[in-house]
Amino acid sequence: MNSLKDIAALMEHALGKLSLPPEPALLYEPIHYTLQAGGKRIRPLLTLGCCALFSDDLQKALPAAMGIEVFHNFTLLHDDIMDNSSLRRGRDTVHVKWNPNVAILSGDAMLIYAYDLAAKSAPEKLSQIMPILNRTFMGVCEGQQYDMDFESRLDVSPDEYIRMIGLKTAVLMAGAMQIGAILGGADPAAAQCLYQAGMQLGTAFQLQDDLLDTYGDTAVWGKNIGDDIACNKKTFLLIKALEQAQGEDKERLHELLASTTIGREEKIEAVKAIYDKTGARKETEAHVERYFGEASAIIDQIPVEEARKEPLKKMAEALVGREK
Repeated sequence: MNSLKDIAALMEHALGKLSLPPEPALLYEPIHYTLQAGGKRIRPLLTLGCCALFSDDLQKALPAAMGIEVFHNFTLLHDDIMDNSSLRRGRDTVHVKWNPNVAILSGDAMLIYAYDLAAKSAPEKLSQIMPILNRTFMGVCEGQQYDMDFESRLDVSPDEYIRMIGLKTAVLMAGAMQIGAILGGADPAAAQCLYQAGMQLGTAFQLQDDLLDTYGDTAVWGKNIGDDIACNKKTFLLIKALEQAQGEDKERLHELLASTTIGREEKIEAVKAIYDKTGARKETEAHVERYFGEASAIIDQIPVEEARKEPLKKMAEALVGREK
């Protein structure tokens, strides 16, 4: 039986052995730079953790896990351009270190590479996992588009936001978990349950991400704190504050969102104060707990011995209790 430490070591060893051509350098160097930057490896660990529920042979799920991790990192290259982010995992983003064209093309190559890796899974399982992979990857793109659509709106509802992050963030965790279960030998019902657990867990993760972007520590977080506020990004915090703010607080919040002259730090601190006053922070924290609880309840119902669930449960707990 595999421990979480065993699973993490297997994943890092496999990623360290990935081989890419040396030329053209401006295509492949940014891919190496991105994959070697570390990260939490959440999605591939969830893939392997769900495989481990049903099998001790994690090699079955390793190619798909690596493909999912490469795909996730591809999205970061393009997201950082769209969000004009300068820092990722404590280092310059690819479009800053090189330029946007390099980041776009290297990202495109990573997408192809992700499929190539996943396709190395057991041939008899490909007809099951590839449609899930396609739906998952398309869902991420749909979620990103909704996220961009929200930039020009002040009337985004909490339900719309939850649906958006369900696509942009949660669906990749859910697909990773379902695919891992299938490759481990789970029956369709159990694999589908783990997909649902992934949706709940991914939603909790993104809401926690919103909190960390606003209330985290740059040294720990690895990204600039307050970027979401600075660019008026629609987060659950902002949506709830817009919904709950009254009188002068509401006027001040709209003024902060509309202003092009208020300094970055002043704006961040002022908006945070409104989040605290309106209860937006506490409500977001409550939703993190709610979705995590729902994910945990589903995992508890999976009909395997409890010891096999421990690595997956530890992963889930780490996701919502993290500081980065």
